[in-house]
Amino acid sequence: MAGAERGPRERMVFSAAQLIRREGVAATGMREVAAHAGAPRGSLQHYFPDGKEQLVNEAVGWAGRYAGNRVARFLAALPEPTPSGLFAQMVRQWTDEYESGGFDGGCPVAAATVDRARTADSTREAAAAAFARWTGAVAGALTDMGVPRERSGPLATLMISSLEGAILIARAERDVRALTTAARELGPLLDAAVTVPGPDARTGEPAGG
Repeated sequence: MAGAERGPRERMVFSAAQLIRREGVAATGMREVAAHAGAPRGSLQHYFPDGKEQLVNEAVGWAGRYAGNRVARFLAALPEPTPSGLFAQMVRQWTDEYESGGFDGGCPVAAATVDRARTADSTREAAAAAFARWTGAVAGALTDMGVPRERSGPLATLMISSLEGAILIARAERDVRALTTAARELGPLLDAAVTVPGPDARTGEPAGG
């Protein structure tokens, strides 16, 4: 969604996600969110009557939807969709960001989990739901590419957990090494899980048909 198309509420949720991914939950204040979003400070209470926790939870939910929706876009960019190609696209999103803009940002869902999982059950639940949405989208894509359904979920979990770990290492090292290593080493394992030709992601027809 383009920034100009967002209303004040949507801008504040988006801004919260962007600040959380860089600063963490504790360092993201309501005033900073309003300023980043270009929204009146008084609108925070109107749109988020339950305060910061509600805003954080909605930002986490937004991030989960964004990650899930990106899966289809990644597949559409591939001439021939494969599990390794999908994972490479997931990794490339981060290597491109880090190589062009630095290593300040991470995953807002991961940041919220680290900061609030012990102290705010609602945020932990929002983060779990966000990861579930993302995992479900990846698992569905794997199934469509010919990975047996019983393996698609576990492999999707492996892909996302490997990506999240590589993001953390990349930020610590200020280097994309961990990300490119994950893509290179995990790719063959993912492709080996394909047992039947899946439909072409662009046409819906069986691959090779």
